[in-house]
Amino acid sequence: MKFLKYILFLLLIAIIGLSIYVAVQPNSFEITRSRTIKAPAAVIYDNIIDYKNWEAWSSWKEENPDIKMTLPEKTEGVGASYTWEEDGEVGTLTTVNVDKPNRIEQKMQFGGFPASDITWTFKPNGDGTTDVTRTISGDDLPFLFKAYVTFKGGMEEQIAPHFERELEKIDSIVVNGMKEYSVKVDGITEYGGGFYIYKTRSASASNIRNMMARQYTEIRNFMQEHTIKAAGMPFTIYNERNDNGSVIMTNAIPVRNKVILADNSNILCGYIEKTRAIKATLKGDYSNLGEAWNAAMNYLKDNNLEQSQQHPFEIYITDPGSTPNPANYLTEIYIPIKDAVIASETE
Repeated sequence: MKFLKYILFLLLIAIIGLSIYVAVQPNSFEITRSRTIKAPAAVIYDNIIDYKNWEAWSSWKEENPDIKMTLPEKTEGVGASYTWEEDGEVGTLTTVNVDKPNRIEQKMQFGGFPASDITWTFKPNGDGTTDVTRTISGDDLPFLFKAYVTFKGGMEEQIAPHFERELEKIDSIVVNGMKEYSVKVDGITEYGGGFYIYKTRSASASNIRNMMARQYTEIRNFMQEHTIKAAGMPFTIYNERNDNGSVIMTNAIPVRNKVILADNSNILCGYIEKTRAIKATLKGDYSNLGEAWNAAMNYLKDNNLEQSQQHPFEIYITDPGSTPNPANYLTEIYIPIKDAVIASETE
């Protein structure tokens, strides 16, 4: 009997000691994890702000496929939410504030546990990468919650590995998504033609993008200085294309009417005739233009069509400045064809 009393006494001491240990644990917590992702902040933001994307990179779902995730009608922006059910407990995550594309603030409630605040920040770097930081925090933690967390190894042990895994998965999904592209040959179409402001120069395969960017900047600055309005999206006429990737190109912006320029101006005004052409469309990064051009040329050959003397050109339908994800770029390719060939095609 004395032995039993001794055991009960020890258990009481252990319970008291454990209670004291739990009671002195912090009443608040904060866990932060960061990762540098090779993508624009806006692209990463667009993935995270929409709860429809979360199941694809949820570490908790990966660990427990039986978690049931439910999406309401509104899944993006302030007031958007989603719920999940795990082991009989229901959780809800709600977006409460946004500063696109810099910050997302959310409120998380799971079962009877206290609500937590979650913050995402997106800090662009000069090299095209973005520092993505995710923080969860909570205050005024009740005793039972602190006891639960203590027995589970602490909040850091419970949450940090999931944050790290989810940032890793977001990195992979976003970067791979930016590489997606498709090529479609639209067939024979008619391009309306018109006047354009332009500059012509040569470029190698390695510097063609930089040269284009410089040319278009000069053209736009000139148009702004002389209050000339654009009448369409920029395009490039290829005066010469070589097997080694070097080109002689005319970078142009359409205008509504002929522009009279000073004789000493290095910006010129040209005119492109209305023409029938093979059209191909690339959706995706410009690095895939070679494949799109090959598809258009193969269509020309396979259909016994003949290219005219008019130079081929490509139109940049999407402005990269307002479309951060290169997977959404649209570029149209036009290869003018001879009228005689067209006539035989339409007979």
